[in-house]
Amino acid sequence: MEKIGQFLIQKQDGQARAAILKTARGTINTPVFMPVGTKATVKAMLPEELEQMGAQIILGNTYHLHLRPGEKVIQKLGGLHRFMNWSKPILTDSGGFQVFSLSSLRKLSEEGVEFQSHIDGAKVFISPEKSMEIQMDLGADIIMAFDECLPYPSSREQTKESMDLTYRWLKRCKKAMQKEDSLLFGIVQGGLELDLRKESLEQITSEDLPGYALGGLSVGEPIELMHELVYEVAPLMPFQKPRYLMGVGTPIDLLKAIDAGMDMFDCVMPTRVARNGTLYTWQGKVHIKRSEYKEDPQPLDPECSCYTCQNYSRAYLRHLMMNKEILSARLNTIHNLSFYLDLMKRAREAILNGQWRSFFTHCMTRFSN
Repeated sequence: MEKIGQFLIQKQDGQARAAILKTARGTINTPVFMPVGTKATVKAMLPEELEQMGAQIILGNTYHLHLRPGEKVIQKLGGLHRFMNWSKPILTDSGGFQVFSLSSLRKLSEEGVEFQSHIDGAKVFISPEKSMEIQMDLGADIIMAFDECLPYPSSREQTKESMDLTYRWLKRCKKAMQKEDSLLFGIVQGGLELDLRKESLEQITSEDLPGYALGGLSVGEPIELMHELVYEVAPLMPFQKPRYLMGVGTPIDLLKAIDAGMDMFDCVMPTRVARNGTLYTWQGKVHIKRSEYKEDPQPLDPECSCYTCQNYSRAYLRHLMMNKEILSARLNTIHNLSFYLDLMKRAREAILNGQWRSFFTHCMTRFSN
């Protein structure tokens, strides 16, 4: 593989796929989970630790980095990779999700979005062209098109208007995209309306791009409806291009999405819940604050080889959590990210070995708690 953006499917088992994606900073094996480093850091983690546990690519956030410290500062300091000491690929989301999450602080128009900064109230304007400029200045390897993400529930009329706007913005993003060694991904919208999703998919894929994403999910909709939609839409996405499910989710969400044919994932879930004491294991979820762990000498997960599980007991992890020690966030995050990355690695091996169905069923049974 030599060409940047080349996507080679190595094995398909049912709809599940194992593939490799070539980027300017290395090859990514899929299925892949991308730890979220919103503000140029994956919370509580050293870049070296992420690399050691098998992270292949991480995610940064256009909106937050634009506000602080500013993309021009980061560019002057050698780009986002040098700034945060991460040599592997980085994907930046476009800021579109903030159109949704900061809806009380913004004004939306055909031209773009005017925000009131959540930091100091200053007015900030992001257009499709500005989003591209920021992401190119940051030096991202995968750049996401600027889109609008609606909350759930939204009316059909709102959903259609938003979806069409996202398509018009994509064409402007493509025109503004000048960084030849970066890959531009388009984002399919359309809410939970299957016919609108199909229409959006036709719109977005009419632009020939290196990859395509499903956006606008995990915004408050019932989880079963999200799963149904992913199963319907994933197989309709271009076969020979990477399929990225944005902002989702739990281990069960990821496994179902792989089963539907998706390849790439990101979510704050493993790092966020780690700081609150929820830990994912091969036996199911552990809420480490519970009193039953007060004197438990066992490792958190006997099937896990991460630093946390190899060196500390459940009793100690509970002690740190109950005393609000900084080390609690460190050790819990190390474990949860290790678990997610290991889950992707095992899923990939199962697909390559033609054992996806049994692996999927086995995991569904174990993670149902």
